[in-house]
Amino acid sequence: MVDPAAFIAPTATLVGDVFVEAGASIWFGAVLRADVAPIVVRSGATVHDAVVIYASAGLTVDIGAGATVGANSVIRGAVIEAGAVVGTGVTLLDAATVGAGAFVTAGSVVAARAVIPAGYLATGSPAVPKRPVTGSPGEILVATMAFDSRELADRHRVGLRPA
Repeated sequence: MVDPAAFIAPTATLVGDVFVEAGASIWFGAVLRADVAPIVVRSGATVHDAVVIYASAGLTVDIGAGATVGANSVIRGAVIEAGAVVGTGVTLLDAATVGAGAFVTAGSVVAARAVIPAGYLATGSPAVPKRPVTGSPGEILVATMAFDSRELADRHRVGLRPA
């Protein structure tokens, strides 16, 4: 079920039990495959270009309100809490959790069942929490990313025309 106030790019693919709340956006080339468990994209969350999200048996994917999933990321049976930012090219494996307001840097791999604490910056493969987001370069991204994406989605919703 997709709320009419959400933005779904014309080349995004949603399969199965995908729920997209108002103000959320799913961008070009993203694939959300919920054929074995639900995927929920909460209010104001953003799933950027070429992201692949798929549920694992018994593991609902939950993208929290105002969270951002960066382009080319792969999310498998994981939870991203409210306001968190998952950078470009990140992989989140089964039952991983990224806490509210956390920031996972580009290219990181969050191992199965790993927990990135709320408000922490994590990096590496496997990703390891390094320090609080506050006072880090990621602080601005966490504070502004969801708003910037919502603004762009609103522009596309009213003005996007086929080429």
